[in-house]
Amino acid sequence: MPDLCVNRTLVKSPPELWSEVSEVESLAGHLGEFGQISISRAVPEHTVAWEGEHARGTVELEASGWGTKVTLSAELELVEPEPEPEPEPEPEPEPEPEREPEPEPVARSPWYRRWFARPVPVPEPEPEPEPEPEPVAVEADPVTVIDPVRATEVLEDTLDHLGAAHHRPFSREG
Repeated sequence: MPDLCVNRTLVKSPPELWSEVSEVESLAGHLGEFGQISISRAVPEHTVAWEGEHARGTVELEASGWGTKVTLSAELELVEPEPEPEPEPEPEPEPEPEREPEPEPVARSPWYRRWFARPVPVPEPEPEPEPEPEPVAVEADPVTVIDPVRATEVLEDTLDHLGAAHHRPFSREG
């Protein structure tokens, strides 16, 4: 399984970030591209282990100076590619029918008929098909359901969203 890991120090407190990553709906909103998300294990205000249809991983929070260091990791699921079906062997070509020998002329025609005679069309022989090369069996490497580059982008976007302010400070409501 390819391991992906991104981290960043966000200017938010651990309890504030914990409230966003410890709820399944909120976490699924961030990591939805990995499929249906569920939380498999949680250590309060420190670690959330999650599982999705296409990956699993963790969110780790650690107090750091003026903020919180957030580390997102993911292990992408590998899928064995389906083997290509064996090609059916081509039927062997039927042997060409033997050509009948041309009849020998019985009598010689007058000399002027050779000049005015209509040409008899001669059929062109059919070209023989070239033999196809034998297919080489190549074992396919396991592939991931989601592209590792795209998965890294999803994790980076999650960090961007977690670090963004979601309310207007010093605003009066009501």
